[in-house]
This record gives sequence, C-alpha cells and structure tokens, in this order.
Amino acid sequence: MALLRRVATVGGYTMISRVLGFAREILTASALGAGATSDAFFVALRLPNLFRTLFAEGAFSAAFVPLFSGMIAKDGHDPAMRFAQDTFSALLVALTGFLILGEIFTPAILHVVAPGFDADPEHFRLTVELTRITFPYLAFISLASFQGGLLNAVDRFAATAATSILLNLFLIAALLHHPVSGQSLSWAVTFAGIAQCLWLSWSCRRAGLRLSWPRPHVSPELRRLMRIMLPGVFGAGATQLNLMVSTAIASLAPVGSVSYLAYADRLNQLPLGVVGIAVATAILPTLSRHIRKGEDSAALHTQNRGLELALLLTLPAAVALMLESHAILHVLFQRGKFGAHQVAEVAPTLSAYAFGLPAFVLIKVVVTDFLARQDTLTPVKIAASAMALNIVLTVSLGLYSGLAHVGIALATSIAGWANALGLMALSARRGQFSLDTRSRRSLPRILLAAIGMGAALIFVQGALQPMLNAAHLPMRLIALSSLVGSGVAVFGLLCLILGVARPRELKRMLVRR
Repeated sequence: MALLRRVATVGGYTMISRVLGFAREILTASALGAGATSDAFFVALRLPNLFRTLFAEGAFSAAFVPLFSGMIAKDGHDPAMRFAQDTFSALLVALTGFLILGEIFTPAILHVVAPGFDADPEHFRLTVELTRITFPYLAFISLASFQGGLLNAVDRFAATAATSILLNLFLIAALLHHPVSGQSLSWAVTFAGIAQCLWLSWSCRRAGLRLSWPRPHVSPELRRLMRIMLPGVFGAGATQLNLMVSTAIASLAPVGSVSYLAYADRLNQLPLGVVGIAVATAILPTLSRHIRKGEDSAALHTQNRGLELALLLTLPAAVALMLESHAILHVLFQRGKFGAHQVAEVAPTLSAYAFGLPAFVLIKVVVTDFLARQDTLTPVKIAASAMALNIVLTVSLGLYSGLAHVGIALATSIAGWANALGLMALSARRGQFSLDTRSRRSLPRILLAAIGMGAALIFVQGALQPMLNAAHLPMRLIALSSLVGSGVAVFGLLCLILGVARPRELKRMLVRR
C-alpha cells in the first residue's frame, strides 16, 4: 500500500507533466514541423538534458539518495544535513565551472553531438545559438534535482514530481505567443529551469531541509559520494547516451530525421516517465533502508512489487503504441506544418521505440537494487556493453540498411533489452534478486493480457477507421478516445479473468484507511 501510494504520487504528477508535454509536442509539431529549425532546437534541448541526466538526476541522485537515506536511518537528521550541505556547496561550484566551459566550447561539443550539421553553416550557427541559450538550464535543473533528491530521501515525493510541470508550462506559453521561433523556445527552457530551482528551494525549506551557501568543505562523506558517483556518470545515463548517439547519427541522415526521432521519443517517454521513473523513485529510498538494516526479505518484496507494478502498467502501453502509432499521430499531430508525410515518417519510429519501452522501464526498476547497495560500477559495465551494441546497430540499421531513423530507434530498443536482461541476470546470479511466487504467477499473465488487448485493438480500429479518417477533428478525437478506452477495458477485464488482480485486492487499494 505504501509503495502504491508513493508510485501514485510520483506517477500522478508525472502524468500531468507528460500530458502537458504531449500538448507541448503537438504545438511544437504544428509550429515548427520537422525541418532545420526543429532539428536545431531538439539538439539544443538534448544537450543540457544529457548532462542533467548524467550528473544530476542520473549518477548524482543515484549515489546521493541511498547515502543520505542511510545516514538519516543510522546517524540521524543533523549529520545527514551536514553531508547534504557540503554536497550542495560542491555541486554549486562544479556547475558554475561546467557552465562557463560549456558556453565557451559549444561549437566544439556540437561538432561531436551533431556532426551532420557541419554541412550547412547556417544550420550549425542556429544550433550553436540555441544551445548557448539553453545551456544554463543544466545548472538550474541540476540544483533542482539535488533538492528533489533531498525531498525524496525523506519520503516527500509530491513537490519533486510536480517540478517538471513548470518546464512544459513555460514552453506552452512560448508556443502560444506568435511568432514562434527557436530562440523564444530556448529562452523558455532556461527560465523554466530558474523557476524549478526556486520552487524546490521553497519546498525544501517547508520540509525542514534548509540549505545555505557556505564555502565548500570536502568531508569524508563527500569523498565517498564522489567515488560512488563517478562510475555512475556513465551507467545511470546509459539511455540518454544511447539517445545522444542516435541523434549524432541522425544528423547525418536527411534533414528532419532528428525531429522524427525526437517526436517519437517524446511520445514513448509518456509511459516511461509515468511508470518507470515513478516506480524507481518510489522504491529507492525504501530499498536503501532495508538493505542498510539487513532486511533482505523486505528488500526482495519491495523489488518484486515494483517490478510487477511497472510491467502491469508498461506492457499494455507498449503494445498499444506499437499497434496504434499511426492512428495516434494522425489524430493528434497532423496539422499545420506537420502533415501526412511527417506522420508516415514518425509512426514506424514510435513503434520501434515502443518495442523497447518495457526494457527501459525494467532498467529503471532493476538498477535501483545496485544503487541501493551503492554499487554503481556494475551497471556501468553492463551499460557500456549495451552502448557498444547500440553504436554498432545504429550505424548498420540507421545508415546502411535504408531504415534511416526507424533503424536508429530500433537499435536503441534492442540495446535497451540487452541492458535490462544483463542487469537482471547478474543481479539474480549474485543472489540479490529473484522472482517470488506471486511475480512468477502474475508476470506471464500480464503479458498474455497485453497480447489479448492488442488483438482487440486491431479489431476495434478496423471498426473505427472511418471515424479516425473523418474530416472533422472532434469526430477523430472521439474515435481515438473510444479506441484507447476499449483497450483499457479489455486489458482490465483480462487481468481480472486471468487472476492478475483480484476484486478484493482492488477494493482494499481503493478504500482509504
């Protein structure tokens, strides 16, 4: 029940953010389409997001939250807050230096990140300009992510989960203010980072986690944090690094390929963010405390319930996105500069990404066991192997097979599955994780229910096709809503029939104690 409440809190706010992000992408597609300007903006947004994931939400939080949670459980509030204060000061100094270097060497970075843009000097100049505008977002969102880690460590999930809503609100405001340009969207990103940092600073003060700005002090705990974090810089950000490799190779493909991948990835991120990140965020502090206290059975129970809940929500989403990508894009995106050609290009890309969606969610959930044990090196080794596979597949499928951006997305998904299965196999071999009786019974039935739902969706789509192709948008929206609703209903019914969820358990979850 506690896990469900935490996942519901994080997932609920993340759902609001992702829905707003979905609206943001619809507006972006209509205003910019898929061309040179949209390619430049997506690369400019990808770069600070990469470093944010590597140094803040990824490696830094993965190392800091277990240490901080463990110190609170063992040593109490005051020593843990001194450690947090030292960490905050060191992070502030590091981010200032990194920001200055990033602004100076933006062109050199983009020669690596988007080598295909070199062929068009104007396109490259625009990308450099937009990247320099968005780069300060890295510093502000990293400080916000640190403060969010503090709140999560003391089981305060709501404020952190709500933070990403601000970015979408700022971008939507910029998109509704005409004329829309890459510059206006980039400034909206940076201003959103400032707002997110201020919001979480206020939330920390309300939670009694007050931080000041003293001179950095390198304590033994901070040195330990750095030792744990440094290998995790690569491991925790494996997914973003794979996406960056995909972006670099897509820049060598025809103009618009970067945008096709970005639109598809954003849609795929909706269930990934709501489910994978929510479950991983919710179980990490609890898992860290169980492991610190030697409560192995409780830790195993937490892992199994997290995995079970993640796949219960992810598998049907993956099947639906694979089968209905064209219908979703046609109804919601096809307008303005985003026409039928763009829909035809993005739809198979989304299906390829959706194939790997369960794998990316599994990575988020399974890697928490290693992070809770303060083992960031093992995920690095597995992620390095998966990344090497991704590079080989991206080059072969993206550049030489004729699949272009679809092949790049497929390569990312295959590498994701290799990463997820490698983590699970190694964790099981070490005796740190195994499926309990309930999970061994439930997981195959969840998969069967998702497959059954997919068959039902194919049938329902055939019946609704005239409405999906109607000239009037309200009619298309009704048809798409009916399609989604029927899928949810069929999946829920199959779960009840197959015994994945029992009515009595559902009633207990819904009744407030």
